[in-house]
Amino acid sequence: MSVNAAALKEYKSVSQKEDMENLWRIYFKTFNPAIKEKLVIHYLPVVKYVAGRMILTLPNSVNYDDLVSAGTMGLLTAIDRFDINLGVKFETYVVPRIRGSILDELRSLDWVPRSVRSKARQLEKAIVNLESQLGRMATAEEIAKELEMDLDEYESMLAKIGGHVLTSLDREIYETSETNGSLYDLIKNSKADDPIQTIEKEELKKSLVEYLNNLPENERLVLALYYYEDLTLKEIGVVMNVSESRVSQIHTKAINRLRAKLKNFF
Repeated sequence: MSVNAAALKEYKSVSQKEDMENLWRIYFKTFNPAIKEKLVIHYLPVVKYVAGRMILTLPNSVNYDDLVSAGTMGLLTAIDRFDINLGVKFETYVVPRIRGSILDELRSLDWVPRSVRSKARQLEKAIVNLESQLGRMATAEEIAKELEMDLDEYESMLAKIGGHVLTSLDREIYETSETNGSLYDLIKNSKADDPIQTIEKEELKKSLVEYLNNLPENERLVLALYYYEDLTLKEIGVVMNVSESRVSQIHTKAINRLRAKLKNFF
């Protein structure tokens, strides 16, 4: 069963359990949080349905649960602003607001602008140059100095390029070489019995493990929770007792370190 079909089935099931018109009347008289929670639970399948429709047109790097989280925020706002006297079904009213909330979240994660790409390349180059000179992982203070920034400016830069850490398999990685290739070219035909490819892959795995082990503890923790435990940045912030923006900065810093190292490997 598809995500959309499951969401609609869930919605219809809940619809049969509650007199929603009566529930709305009670809520507008009392603004009782318990009633609001019932409304949220009832309309959550609508959020899942909208998110399921939207994710079909988005890159695979976009997480469905993140879309649902963003859409739920739109649902909460819509419940607070809805006027039952408008004579409009809440479903008609809420769908554009759920979609708008999801689009706002996607825009906040946009990594496309040239200025963002330029900053990310500048950061990668600084890390490569600095760590080649030092022979070790560079600290945030050292990277900031290399970029001729103070620490606050560096942290702000990390926040701005936080959405740039995703890599497309179709992106060319030999940009300065006469023979271009994509990241997909490196991992395709994984079942081929080619001894050279096997050796290269084993070396890459060992190098990646080494790079990961050399990361600061907080960066390793963020990567583990994000990529292996499938937690969102907000959930990781709760686990680590820091803000979501701080988690985003740590994540960006770790990914850029790894990308700089892997660029050297390739």
